[in-house]
Amino acid sequence: MKLPTGQQPPQPAGQTPISPARAATVNAAGADNPQPSARQQLDALQLANRQATLARVAEIINRQGQATSEVLLDVRGKSLLVEAAIGNTRLETGDWVKVMRAGNELQLMGKLAPAQETGIARALVQHMPWQQNLEGGLTKLLASLSQGLKPDPSPGQLPSARPSQPLPEAARQSIQQVLARLPASASLMPGSGRQEQPLQQIKQWIAESGLFAESRLVQTPSATLPDLKLAVGRVITALLTQQGNGPEHFNRLTPLASPELVQAPLNFPQASPRAPAQSANGEATTVGQMLRLLAGMLNRITVNQLHSQVLTARTGGDAPAPLSTLLLELPWVTPQNEPRVAQLRLEQYPEDRGTQEQQHKASVSEWRLSLAMDLDEAGPLHFDVALRQQSVSARVWAEKQSTLRQVNEELPLLRQSLTDLGLDVTDLECRRGTPQASATRLEHRLVDTRA
Repeated sequence: MKLPTGQQPPQPAGQTPISPARAATVNAAGADNPQPSARQQLDALQLANRQATLARVAEIINRQGQATSEVLLDVRGKSLLVEAAIGNTRLETGDWVKVMRAGNELQLMGKLAPAQETGIARALVQHMPWQQNLEGGLTKLLASLSQGLKPDPSPGQLPSARPSQPLPEAARQSIQQVLARLPASASLMPGSGRQEQPLQQIKQWIAESGLFAESRLVQTPSATLPDLKLAVGRVITALLTQQGNGPEHFNRLTPLASPELVQAPLNFPQASPRAPAQSANGEATTVGQMLRLLAGMLNRITVNQLHSQVLTARTGGDAPAPLSTLLLELPWVTPQNEPRVAQLRLEQYPEDRGTQEQQHKASVSEWRLSLAMDLDEAGPLHFDVALRQQSVSARVWAEKQSTLRQVNEELPLLRQSLTDLGLDVTDLECRRGTPQASATRLEHRLVDTRA
């Protein structure tokens, strides 16, 4: 059903109009499988007549050169199958469109222009298969300080046939700088969070995690900034210089990847399996292997940067979305000087406002923090904390029964510490197991996480 003659649909700002404008008719199933009528399906979406909303093209079905196509739309979190005649406008899975109810039909009013999220997602998917676990990478970097690296073997020569050589001085200094600034497990004692110095340390660790490397370079153009991502780059440059190679050689290397990050690249936070212990007398890594490992570590940090951008840029639909999301991994060292990694997810959610009058009031954000780590004796731990103005709630998950018992014994001290900070503790508990992870979906069919 076309729009009335001479009447063109309004063009949303920054969007591409569908031309010619056509109607999308809700598809009803046959008699063998009766489904709600078109009117019932539209009423279930709480969509009034002449009301417009945004919908995402979830799937295009039976598109075989016909004038009409079956399109599965994701409207307000619900799936709706429609028969659409859209003229010359090409729809792809993942596109966002503006639709308006006209009686018992949906009129396609316009197609949104490609969002910033699309380009970020494309860059993200290129790095995801080649991520190297930061804990395993840092372990090998630390071992290289004492073991050195072996030169790459000549064709037909075994790697063990050549003796290891000390690291270039520039690479050694960069690795030592990173290790010197990593937090130690003994640096934060119970109750120290109320002191100013530990809070400043935490801010420093987050700032130097590598997630903000580019923005820090813009503010302070210095190649010697203490930053994990920049330090990895300095080690790479030193190794390439020692071999007489330029940056183009590094770009041709295939990065090393960790299997668990290939199988579940977007689950965050999730404590990674413990990296195998590095023996002090073990065989040294070759320069080429170390460069591939460093490339995988750079990809891991880059994936966290791009993933944060995708989640922050994602808009549309009616489900509340975070105003901003940060995904970062914070390396730290044990008393035995062994690297470990804690995964942190920080999200800011807007106020849930129900009326037009409330929209003009000052909004109150809710901050949600998820932290996952795997401790030697306590095992995997997961923390979920929510802060809204002065109200805070926290939940701790522990896999080991002994750890669960110990955490429950410490909860009164945690409650008192939060109260001393002026916070109203609304909920505080510890549970056995792990929380159900919320899988991230990349739109535009770049990654199919439904398989």
